Amino acid sequence: MSKGSPGPTPGFLVWRLANRWRVAVDRALAPSGLTHAQYSLVASLYGMQRTGERPSQRRLADHTGLEALYVSKLARALEAAGLVERARDPRDPRAVQLALTEEGQAVTRRAIGVVQELLERLLEPLGGLGAERTRAFTHELTTLLDVPLDVPLTPSDHENSKGTPP
Repeated sequence: MSKGSPGPTPGFLVWRLANRWRVAVDRALAPSGLTHAQYSLVASLYGMQRTGERPSQRRLADHTGLEALYVSKLARALEAAGLVERARDPRDPRAVQLALTEEGQAVTRRAIGVVQELLERLLEPLGGLGAERTRAFTHELTTLLDVPLDVPLTPSDHENSKGTPP
């Protein structure tokens, strides 16, 4: 935030909220041995497996918004912990498919419960997980996430900015 600005920008608030959420999830999941990033991977994998999908690391990267190289690193660590199996895709030998082990499924189910309880507490000011304000907030966040980030700024966009950080 720059001196003299009317208040924090939406970008700054989103960044602060994301960091706060990550720290809260990391702390809540510490007893399970998972980090927030690992949780994002196993929870997504859990949901995909329940629908019969055995996603590739690339598909999981696209789904979670994590970089493919980071997903690969997380998957290797989760494999070493006995929570994930990695296997070559028979249709594409360059691709690596992921699946939760039985232990991975059990750990993930418990972790999902922990994160759901945390989410309920964090969303209490909006009325809780099922509240109309929470649904509207979720809709707004989804709208922002749907904006492509690969659109370059033009010089006129930069000149029109107020000089405040995101």
